[in-house]
Amino acid sequence: MDLLTWLRRDAQLKKMVVVIVFIALFLDHMLLSVVVPILPSYLYITDQASSTTSGNNTGSTVSPAIIQSLKNRSGILDSTFATPHQSPALSSDPTMASRPPDSNCSGAGAELDAVNIKVGLLLASKPGVQLIINPLIGSLTDRIGYHIPLCAGFCIIISAATLFAFSSSYILLLLVRSVQGVGGSCLSVAGMGMLADVYKDGKERGHAMSISFIGLSLGLIVGAPFGSVMYQFVGKMAPFLVLAVIAVLGGGLHFLIFQPSQVQTKMGKGTPLLTLLKDPYILIAAGAICFTTMVVATIEAALPIWMMKTMCPSKWQLGIVFLPDSLSYLIATNVCGYLSQKLSGSWLSACIGMILAGITTISFGFSKTIYHVIVLNAFIGFSVGTVDSSIMPLMGYLVDLRYVPVYGTVYAIADVALCIGFCVGPVIAGPIVAWIGFPWLMAIIGTVNIIFAPLCVFLFSPPQREEQSLITKEH
Repeated sequence: MDLLTWLRRDAQLKKMVVVIVFIALFLDHMLLSVVVPILPSYLYITDQASSTTSGNNTGSTVSPAIIQSLKNRSGILDSTFATPHQSPALSSDPTMASRPPDSNCSGAGAELDAVNIKVGLLLASKPGVQLIINPLIGSLTDRIGYHIPLCAGFCIIISAATLFAFSSSYILLLLVRSVQGVGGSCLSVAGMGMLADVYKDGKERGHAMSISFIGLSLGLIVGAPFGSVMYQFVGKMAPFLVLAVIAVLGGGLHFLIFQPSQVQTKMGKGTPLLTLLKDPYILIAAGAICFTTMVVATIEAALPIWMMKTMCPSKWQLGIVFLPDSLSYLIATNVCGYLSQKLSGSWLSACIGMILAGITTISFGFSKTIYHVIVLNAFIGFSVGTVDSSIMPLMGYLVDLRYVPVYGTVYAIADVALCIGFCVGPVIAGPIVAWIGFPWLMAIIGTVNIIFAPLCVFLFSPPQREEQSLITKEH
């Protein structure tokens, strides 16, 4: 108890807020990304096993042992895809089981296109729910404080991770992913609000938020590689159970230190949401966040299946290819964010980042090997990190310049822009790939970013609103 008493002192309590929010953002984004390399392979194997079982019931000679071996392949179906309703072991082509990694594994293209749509809907369900829940959680935190929603968020993430581990049907996975959106909204909105409330000084607040965003970046970095390696060598349940344990520790630490039971006073009133949504400069900034996020979300949804069809990777490779993306994002958010603020070139950094993201996205359609994908993912992470680290502080500056300096609503808009990108990207990825193919999908998303990029020029020197200018002169 002496340790808890020491941690509850004011000096340590502020540091513990950073630790708790760090853990919260890390958990939410690690659970967000850990499923990316697992879902395509798992859903395809499940569908194939169901089809094979159905074939057995109609006179097929495939045995249950073969079905089980299908589930236990160390590679993505042993780096091969057989014809529908047929086990690779029974294929008439004796070379299929020994295809090299760079072979064209398009024998199950139709089935993979169907899986692509399922994966897209599954990935989009979480940000879709979060998009709806965010305004409600924001209003709730203004009325009862941050600790109770944060505690609820940890509990929901624990439940979601545990259910992910034991879920086998697509409907249940979709439901659990949607529930995770509620937990993610509680953690992100309450966590960032609590940081802003505890750290009143602008420099301290910026430093505390940058540390918390490192947790977000680390969650994205670790999630996909951790999920793919654990899935191949331990099993589907393992990564989710590990996350559930981490969530228990983080939630327990928050509960012991802060004891969320008291209702906090209502916070100051900021600018109405509709007023900010009518501001063209805020809309341009939010659009930049949305479209670059859509790049990441689309690639996460469509790339693994594209690799399965054209490159025959192992399960662990499906996650490792996203590691450079996250590492370069972490570098960009620290380096480019600092430079853009020091040189007052946030608009230029955002413009360059969007153009780079667009060109790199188009290049994905021409990738032939895993090494090409790794290099392109590194450029994607750097470009998206450049945009995020430039636009996020700029949105706060726009509120300072043009409205009442209360930041909750404008950052709620930023989070909504993120959610729209993460929601729309996976939803459109599956149908477009099935209709015109993966290269055209990448060309469309990349072109949209290149076309939008010049609008960032308007963020060079945004004018002060007349009402705000009068208030400033009076003071």
